[in-house]
Amino acid sequence: MGSTRTSAGLLVFRRGAGGIAFLLVHPGGPLWARRDEGAWMIPKGEVDEGEEPLACALREFKEETGLSAPGPFAPLTPIRQKGGKQVLCWLTEADLDLSGFRSNNFEMEWPPKSGRTATFPEADKAAYWPAETALAKILPSQAPLLTEALARIGA
Repeated sequence: MGSTRTSAGLLVFRRGAGGIAFLLVHPGGPLWARRDEGAWMIPKGEVDEGEEPLACALREFKEETGLSAPGPFAPLTPIRQKGGKQVLCWLTEADLDLSGFRSNNFEMEWPPKSGRTATFPEADKAAYWPAETALAKILPSQAPLLTEALARIGA
C-alpha cells in the first residue's frame, strides 16, 4: 500500500417512508464535541499490513458501533481525504437497531500539555440520517460516497 495511508469502512443505508437514510457516526473526544454539520462520518479505520480491506471495514464497523452489518457489500469508488488518506468503502443495506450502539475507546492527552491522559469513545453517537441531512452532516471529503451511493440505489 506504499506510503499512502488507507482506511476502509462501511456505508450502511436503509429504505423507509421518508426515503433513503444513511448510518453515520459522530467522532468522540473533545476535539469534535461541539461540531455537528460536516463532522459525522462513515465508520472506518486504517487497514493493517496484510489485512484485506473489506475485513478491515467489517472490523472497524464492529469496533465503532458494536454492531454487525450482514451484507452483501458493494464497493464504492475510493476517495482521498484532505490529509491524503485513501478511503475504501463498501455500501450495504441494513436496518440496524441502534439501541445496541457502543464504541471502542481511545486515549489522548487531555487537556493539551497537561500530562494527563483521558479516555474517550471513538464514536459518541450513531444515527440514520435522511439523505439530504446526511450530505450536510458528513465530512465534506466523504460526501462523494453518499452521492455515488444515491446514484447506485436509484434514489
